Amino acid sequence: MEDQRFGKIEIIEKQHRHQSFWDMFATWVGANANNGTWYVGGVIAACGFATASVTLVFVGIVSYILLALAGNMGYKTGISAMALTRASFGLRGSFLPSVINLVQFIGWAAVNTFIAATSISYILHDLLNWPVYGKPGGLKGLTVGIIVMSILHILSTSMGEKSVRIIERIGIILVFILVIWESIVVFKHVSFSEILAYRPAASVKMTPGQAVDVLAAFNLAWVTAGSDFTRFSKKQSSATWAPFWGANLGLVWFATIGTISTLATAITLNHFDANNSDPSTIASKLGLGILAMLVIIITSTTANAVNLMAAGSALTNMTKRLRLTQSIIIVTLVATLVTFIPIFYSTFLGVFTAFLDGIGMFLGPEIAIFLADFYLVENQKYDLNSFTSRNGKYWYHGGINWFAISVWVVSVLSYSVFKAIPVIANSVGATFVSMLVAAILYTIFGKMISRTK
Repeated sequence: MEDQRFGKIEIIEKQHRHQSFWDMFATWVGANANNGTWYVGGVIAACGFATASVTLVFVGIVSYILLALAGNMGYKTGISAMALTRASFGLRGSFLPSVINLVQFIGWAAVNTFIAATSISYILHDLLNWPVYGKPGGLKGLTVGIIVMSILHILSTSMGEKSVRIIERIGIILVFILVIWESIVVFKHVSFSEILAYRPAASVKMTPGQAVDVLAAFNLAWVTAGSDFTRFSKKQSSATWAPFWGANLGLVWFATIGTISTLATAITLNHFDANNSDPSTIASKLGLGILAMLVIIITSTTANAVNLMAAGSALTNMTKRLRLTQSIIIVTLVATLVTFIPIFYSTFLGVFTAFLDGIGMFLGPEIAIFLADFYLVENQKYDLNSFTSRNGKYWYHGGINWFAISVWVVSVLSYSVFKAIPVIANSVGATFVSMLVAAILYTIFGKMISRTK
């Protein structure tokens, strides 16, 4: 669909959709069966195994119900995620969620690339005796790793959705092998009863509310990319239940391995340090060797195929001139540069947690608004002809729905307020509460908005 007055969007008609339930399931398992999920599991290990596990399952269910709802939007309309936000934020207002999505998925791509590049530095140490990253001279190996990963990312996304589907099918098998192998090795070193009984020191202990915010920020990232993939689904169940179950399986499996591995390392060293959550560090400490490092690299590639496609889709929504493949190449190059940022800080963990906090603050209200608009205000009925028209329903005032922007600003500010209230911040966290504020405000007043015809 194209209107020269504003730009174009691609609508995938139902006769051109070819992804089965299992294709979609593999995509979303692969999206979470990766090093970032492993690392997040290690971060929340600071709660202790029992609290981390319960929080993991609870937040996963809530987050991926929202993913299923977003996936259904893609199935119903055939439109990409950021193009869909034109209906709630306005044709020009959709640049706000597009920028947020662009930044966060470039960030996630950089996170996974950094972890994989660390693995490459270990491989180069074993093969060429180069120093590993973190040791004097280790930056050389990390730099080579980042360059290698960037080339792999461009190759893995070269054909858009088709190449993502192929690499997910291959990667998911290798991912499962690594997880099983890792589990066996971990439990040879430490018993499950020891892991269950271990309690991190009070100085490093994380509250349940803090864990909720970490996991919410991690999980919600996929909600804003849901329809980028589900619009290719042949059936509605593939667009809703496949993402829900696939993302939850990848999350619980890999985050649990991250939690167990980090706690096992803490027990072995008699010292808890969330910086040891990095899968390359754990694989090295457990003596898993080069093969494990190679699988870590592959899992980063599978995860970043989804990240970079989502970032490219966001960039495409912001410009008339770039096709999706061109956008993906651009965001891959930008992500390569962003990957170098953590080397200027004392630890990768500090950069990672600050990144997660920013995602929770800005992303949660955006998601609440575009879901509330589709399901509660518009009753799942969008005028597809208005997605590119200056005279259409979604032009609002100068192309911006200032009401949606105002609700977003208020909700972002409320996140900071809730973070400062200990009873909320330490129990349920600030992310979902600020999202609830956004959904209520937008729904109550949304139907009063007079949309320009």
